[in-house]
Amino acid sequence: MEHWGFVGRADELTRLITVATRDTDRGLILSGSAGIGKSRLLHEAVAELPAEHYAVHCASANIASSGLPFGGLAQILPTDPPAALSAAGLLRWAVDGLHAESGNRPMVLAIDDAHLLDPPSAALAHLLVREGATLLGTLRTAEPVPPPISALWTEGLLSHAELDPLTDDESRRLLTALVRGPVEPGSAQRLIRLGGGNPLLLRELVLAALSGGELTKTYGFWRWTGRLTLAPSLADLVGARIGGLTPGVRDVLEMVAFGEPVGLTLLMRAAAAADVEAAEERGLIRIVIDERRRDVRLAHPLYGEVVRRGCPVTRSRRLLATLADLVEGAGARRRDDLLRVAVWRLDSGTAQDGALLLDAARQAFNRFDIDLARRLAAAARDAGAGWAAAELLATVLLFADCPEEALKVLGDDPDDSARRLTARAAVEFFGLGRAEAADTLAAARLPDPAEMARVRAFEAFIRLQLDELPTARRLARSVLDEPAAGVATRALARCILAYLLAAGGDPDGSAELVAAVEADTAAWRRDTPTLQYALQMAEGTRVSVALDLPAIDRILAAEFAHLAQAGGFGFGSGWVSLLQAQASLLRGQTDEALHATEQACASLAPARVYDGSAHFARANVAALRGESTIATESLATAEAAAGTAVSLYYPWQEQARAWTLACQGEPAAAVRVVQRAVTRLRADHLYGHELLALYDLVRLGQPQLAAARLAELAPVVGGPATPLLIRHAVAAAAEAGEDLFAVAREFAVLGYQPFAAEAAAGAVRIFRIARDPRALAASTLMADVLSRCGPLRTPALLAVQPALTVRERQVAELAAEGVRSREIADRLYLSPRTVENHLQRVYTKLGVNGRLELAPALRLLPQ
Repeated sequence: MEHWGFVGRADELTRLITVATRDTDRGLILSGSAGIGKSRLLHEAVAELPAEHYAVHCASANIASSGLPFGGLAQILPTDPPAALSAAGLLRWAVDGLHAESGNRPMVLAIDDAHLLDPPSAALAHLLVREGATLLGTLRTAEPVPPPISALWTEGLLSHAELDPLTDDESRRLLTALVRGPVEPGSAQRLIRLGGGNPLLLRELVLAALSGGELTKTYGFWRWTGRLTLAPSLADLVGARIGGLTPGVRDVLEMVAFGEPVGLTLLMRAAAAADVEAAEERGLIRIVIDERRRDVRLAHPLYGEVVRRGCPVTRSRRLLATLADLVEGAGARRRDDLLRVAVWRLDSGTAQDGALLLDAARQAFNRFDIDLARRLAAAARDAGAGWAAAELLATVLLFADCPEEALKVLGDDPDDSARRLTARAAVEFFGLGRAEAADTLAAARLPDPAEMARVRAFEAFIRLQLDELPTARRLARSVLDEPAAGVATRALARCILAYLLAAGGDPDGSAELVAAVEADTAAWRRDTPTLQYALQMAEGTRVSVALDLPAIDRILAAEFAHLAQAGGFGFGSGWVSLLQAQASLLRGQTDEALHATEQACASLAPARVYDGSAHFARANVAALRGESTIATESLATAEAAAGTAVSLYYPWQEQARAWTLACQGEPAAAVRVVQRAVTRLRADHLYGHELLALYDLVRLGQPQLAAARLAELAPVVGGPATPLLIRHAVAAAAEAGEDLFAVAREFAVLGYQPFAAEAAAGAVRIFRIARDPRALAASTLMADVLSRCGPLRTPALLAVQPALTVRERQVAELAAEGVRSREIADRLYLSPRTVENHLQRVYTKLGVNGRLELAPALRLLPQ
């Protein structure tokens, strides 16, 4: 943390340097709030100015020197001024001294916090600019500026601009630099929001979180608990920015701190208009206009933390109750009003309506704000909202990876209803990995057909996880055949069948069922929120097995992905990260794919049932990158962590095992693993997965073992990539170089870069053996594709990437640049004959015919 790297501000930095180095400009002054990064930006710009070309005079004004004549620029002025000079004489002496020190170099005057300059220093800066110096300076927003400085831009001598807060992307990069590693997305988002684009505040937040043990590292990712430790330095910093407040302005600030966003109309009813105006003028609050609404928010999120913590308990409870009364009095018309009023009532001690708290808890859960949903559901239960509140609280605890606590909430009452049975089974299986939960449901006998259908649907879901596919399919169909089955029950049955269709190679049929479930979301989410597990499982399987990149992108851009990452929903966040990894891997962006799998490892770490899934994915990506150590370690972790209750995801697990073996140099063992998986997948009728496993055989160099069966699957398995996968297999088995080249081009157009590179590699190998001139075009295509990818080390690529010695590579690279053999010999201190011998060996290894083909062939080799 000592070395605070400079992040972002590229445009502003360029502008400052341009102003300093261009004769037509006389300077630029940047304004901004404290900690926004003005001083650092000025320092970085000055550091770019070479001392031999520019005479740079740097000064930093401060409150201590603001009352001393020339105190603000004492750091740069000559020592010992002549005695008995008038004020004008002193100015002239200072100007002449600085010019003499600068010599013939252009003078650049860099003044930090120029608003603190004493009058003589401000006058000197003004005079220097008028006589040709360039001024780069910073000012703090809302502070009075010395007239000689403000005159510089009012008279058009230099420019003045406001420095905006860091963007979210810049803040994220700064956050990564501060902790020297990646930060889990939800934690990063919350810290960035609190930092408000202010680098200094973000730094203080991180320091406080680290020192308080609230920022910890899991699987390579930093995760913030969300608890904010206000270190004295941070509290003092924010307190100084807020400053002394009149009682009326403090009331306004506290009202907004506890209730933001507060409608402007409501705030004006609760506070004096003059106090609201004063708070806005001081930069403590801001008015946000959204169509016809005018909401009031704090100017910075941390103001709220400081104000709320400094507010006495009795006053904070009064303010919260007042806010609730105001919103309820206005009719609570906004979408968020129910949730906000419930929280205010709860925090003010005026919450008496269990139904209100329960509805608010459901709303929080719908947003996947797990912590808030947990708190409200517990309050609803305590307020007498009954079994519905207990069931929701148990569900929230399950999603928060607290299954033992969820079981305590459900209690030991006799399981005499479908809801009690299914709620307990969900916690026992998905939280604790107890496979016997399915048998408990199977033994249930309930007289109500609707309740019996609900139990059977949950049993089907668990049987699906246990890879008991025929039973799961039969039970799900029986549920849909039951007229009494409720909306949520039918939705769960559809999710199960949608998964089976997706894994079986029918993405269109799966999409229809998923669409039907999503159409009823409002009904089932209120009734059975655990159904979210089943929906995401079915949808994720559909797009992943079909290799449907556009569909994956749509999911990642949808609201659920954002909410899951931000709201503390570990399973949802891990699911999103695994989809991100899949999309990145299909595009060949292996750095991003590995990063996403590590993110998933961190998110799923507390989930006992699904913890291994992310590690299998990480092992697979690492193996495809050729990183054997990471792949082996990840696979071992995955196999140790994989829940024994969930065997449904064996296709992905077997794929990771196979590619890890290939990466370890055991291709024959890898092929055997895939062949066993193919046999099992075919028996389970998971034809979509079977097609992917067969294609792995093609990628592992055994297309003859897969081509015939892939052709049989052509009319069975859908998806945008299926025809190309099959054509690749057939062309590879037939050693048809031209067909492989054509397939490679089509893969590249669709974005499947690794497949494109491997198909092109097959064409290169065949063309080289035949001394076919088309090898040059195939090599060029392969090189272009690989240039868009991260590290990739698969058998197909390695087959055309032979190892060159260091000397062979040096000779080949020079020859590819057009350097003649005799000149190469001179440069490398070799004989011309030795150079030619090296070239002949290179031609043989690369399968090229001469120098013209060297450049694209060399581009295929790893650097």
